[in-house]
Amino acid sequence: MEIKWAPNAFVRLVLPLMAGIMTYLYAGEKLPDLLPAVAGLTLLFIGVQLWATRRPGPAATDAAGLLAVTALYVAGAALTQQATESRAPDHLYRFGRRVEFYRAVVDDYTVTRPATYATTVRVSAVRVAGKWQPARGGIRVSIPREEGVGAPQYGDVWLVRGAPAPSKPPLNPGEFDYRRYLEYHQVYHQQFIHPDQYQKIATAPPSILRATAMRAARVLDGVFRQYVHARREYALASALVLGIKDEVDQETKQAYANTGTTHIMAVSGLQVGLLFGAVTWLLGRLPGRRGPWFRLVTALLGLATIWSYAFLTGLSASVLRAAVMFSFIIIGRASGRQTSMYNLLAAAAFFLLCYDPYLLCDVGFQLSFLAVLSIVYLQPRIARWLQPQAYFLERQRPWQPKAVRKGWQWLGTGLEYVWQATALSLAAQVATFPLGLFYFHQFPLSFLASNLVAVPISSLAVYVGLGLLALKGVVATVGLLSTGAAAALDWLPQLVARVFEWMIWLFNEYIFSIGRLMPGALISGIHLTAPQTWLLFAFILTALMFLRLRRLPWLGIACALLAVLESSRVWAAHQLAPDARLIIYSIPRRSVVGFWQGAAAEVVTVDSLPLTETERTYRIVPGSIQREARQVNHRVGWRGCPVPARVAEPGLTLAAWRGLRVAFVSSRLSLARQPLPGPDAIVLRRNARVKPAELAAIFGTKAPVIFDSSCKSWYVARQDSVLQVAGFQTYDVTARGAFTVQVRQ
Repeated sequence: MEIKWAPNAFVRLVLPLMAGIMTYLYAGEKLPDLLPAVAGLTLLFIGVQLWATRRPGPAATDAAGLLAVTALYVAGAALTQQATESRAPDHLYRFGRRVEFYRAVVDDYTVTRPATYATTVRVSAVRVAGKWQPARGGIRVSIPREEGVGAPQYGDVWLVRGAPAPSKPPLNPGEFDYRRYLEYHQVYHQQFIHPDQYQKIATAPPSILRATAMRAARVLDGVFRQYVHARREYALASALVLGIKDEVDQETKQAYANTGTTHIMAVSGLQVGLLFGAVTWLLGRLPGRRGPWFRLVTALLGLATIWSYAFLTGLSASVLRAAVMFSFIIIGRASGRQTSMYNLLAAAAFFLLCYDPYLLCDVGFQLSFLAVLSIVYLQPRIARWLQPQAYFLERQRPWQPKAVRKGWQWLGTGLEYVWQATALSLAAQVATFPLGLFYFHQFPLSFLASNLVAVPISSLAVYVGLGLLALKGVVATVGLLSTGAAAALDWLPQLVARVFEWMIWLFNEYIFSIGRLMPGALISGIHLTAPQTWLLFAFILTALMFLRLRRLPWLGIACALLAVLESSRVWAAHQLAPDARLIIYSIPRRSVVGFWQGAAAEVVTVDSLPLTETERTYRIVPGSIQREARQVNHRVGWRGCPVPARVAEPGLTLAAWRGLRVAFVSSRLSLARQPLPGPDAIVLRRNARVKPAELAAIFGTKAPVIFDSSCKSWYVARQDSVLQVAGFQTYDVTARGAFTVQVRQ
């Protein structure tokens, strides 16, 4: 198939740029400074291009094109290199633990959690050895939610005592790599700050525009809080229209994730697209000629609408991404030139990646562009499979009553809408399917039933919610002139708010009912590695090429890719089957041990309390998915556990499993106890008051001593040094992550 590059010029530009970014992400530390290489390649390209214009024939032009691609590839790596803040000579990494105080400004939204506030601060200066000096770096901070402690506000300037710690890697097998996520946002440190450890000394927002936008979003959130009385409906209203999800409970988030409708709660392409569609529809109804001036006015109004909405929603990253994407579409249409949607999407991606190369790592960026790309290509093709409107129009006959003919017409129109929405939903899922498995390890089979009803209702709810905000704005403006008139007009926003609240209740109940009626429609626990995800993408692409070209070699390649993918999964399962290991998990304030054999496990909570759902979800389940576990039993204590364990004395439990012997020590040991056969590990729990000499006398010094997560930091710091002096090897799971012992076959 011949690729037409002329109308898709930006596709040629964005692909090498993305390849360069990915090269730096995988091998960036090994690369020298790339700016001189970019400058040299650019000058060389200009020279070759000038030479090529004077040479007939394609060879010179091809050489200039190849050089341009190479320059863009190196430029992608160079842009990522320059955007990597940790390379700066004054970065926080250079100061280590020598920082006594630092000055920083709150530079992000504040996330409200049950016990803490979390946000990001950007450092401007540090004090080392009594002297202040410039510094830079991002820190993800948490402060406790206590009486008298207010939530951090964007632009607050803090003076903080103490040095932040580098972000921790994942502490348990398969756990989400939060450190890498923060690094992609140029945040390399974390710190829990006590109320007496910091002080607000000024207010200096890094961006006045963003600070104003965030205040506007909170003012509009106050309108929903005032008029939408039910707590759940208010939380969803704010999330749906403004993107503020602070009040959405975990149960609701999980229900939307299980039905494939999480995108409804994220202000992004859906909401911006609805505004774009509304403006286009309204302007299309205006009478008059459609000349260049009309296109210009239409473009300006469209741009003003979507960017005003982006401003009123706080200029969040997701809505900015969608606004840029639709801005290119508007500008492309206004130009009057025949430019393809692929070129417009590539142009939007190109400029976004030039602004921030690390956007390529953002899940929302990946899903948004892949979904739109898939919709543009596949939706018209899927829609052609059925023609319900034409089918029912053919059922009309001249002799039929007018009501019957109208009935056929309305039925055809309604089914046409349903089918078009079905085609759109199917098209979006094709390209995002591999990423959904890779990032979220699940696929909701109920996505079609959920989206066909929830998306139309929620789309109408967006319009009604925006109407409520507009009406409240009118009433507030009237209130500046006459308080009485404003009070008299307040029934209008109250009426709209009731309709708005009812619509939100309706689609929310529908989502929950889908979850109840189709409990088995969620395929979960799927683990794909990065190479397997690329293989799945390659299979989908080659399958689409076969459907497009109808040539058997493409079908053969697709089948071969699918065979390689499935073979890799079978081989991974074969390798895992004999694998047996013991894991001491790192879960704050808990004592948890897992006995894993292939895809089965016994997870024992040595404490008397079971793990919470949150602890299971974030600490245990990722490792289970990674091993594609089929049977994981959670035990509270040793009762009912098939792993042999006996209480040798109060405070000492001995467990034996597949040749491994583990001693769990939680209190003083009896001085009269006889020496025991050397265990493979000694686990200290609950700040066990034991002396190195006692441990050595009973167990010997060959077995490593593990401090589990129930041990306090002061206890670990005190015991660690004395145990090492006595000849023990020590391991702290809180600081270093889960401790694993593999069973020798």
